[in-house]
Amino acid sequence: MNLTTMALAQQPADGVAGWAADLVATMGGPGAGLAIALENLFPPLPSEVILPLTGFAAGQGVLSLASALFWTTLGSVVGAVALYWIGVLFGRERMHAIWGKLPLVKASDLVRTEQWFVKHGTKAVFFGRMVPIFRSLISVPAGVERMPMPTFIMLTTLGSLIWNGILVMAGYWLGDQWDVVETYVGFLSKAVLVLVVVAVVAYVAVRLRGRGRAQHRRAS
Repeated sequence: MNLTTMALAQQPADGVAGWAADLVATMGGPGAGLAIALENLFPPLPSEVILPLTGFAAGQGVLSLASALFWTTLGSVVGAVALYWIGVLFGRERMHAIWGKLPLVKASDLVRTEQWFVKHGTKAVFFGRMVPIFRSLISVPAGVERMPMPTFIMLTTLGSLIWNGILVMAGYWLGDQWDVVETYVGFLSKAVLVLVVVAVVAYVAVRLRGRGRAQHRRAS
């Protein structure tokens, strides 16, 4: 193991950062790609740690910057395609069957969601690759709605290249302060999560109010 690889391996001592550092130090670009593929399949693995760390590794000479971008983007596409096929196997009929058993929702809600995805799905897949949390989840409805695979792969590749490129380059430029990226992207992830929770709470409140009014009218 050369000195730059040893320096990378010693930088983060434990946790996800230590695991990712070991992969990159041992396997180079393919290790970074594997880490990002797993991050897509298991969103709790944070790309805001893995990608800047990979950029730092490129700055240390463990791998080239081009290799870092290529392998992390390939890993994103592989993980996204796996989730896409989960959506395909799950299927629309099963989705409708489960949706029909959920409280406070209507079949028309799912139909409208499907119609929205048919109309805006390409933008959702492309921009969704740059939004924490949704960057993994967006692949499943794309599979459920059977978005053409060439279109899905193209949009995923472009969106992932932009997101990965920003975080990898940030780690490359920041050097041993690469973990600063995690702090700022972490704020973004928390903001997205808060917005999702607020949206769900608002949706449930509207449904409960509508149900209460309907019961009141029937009682009258």
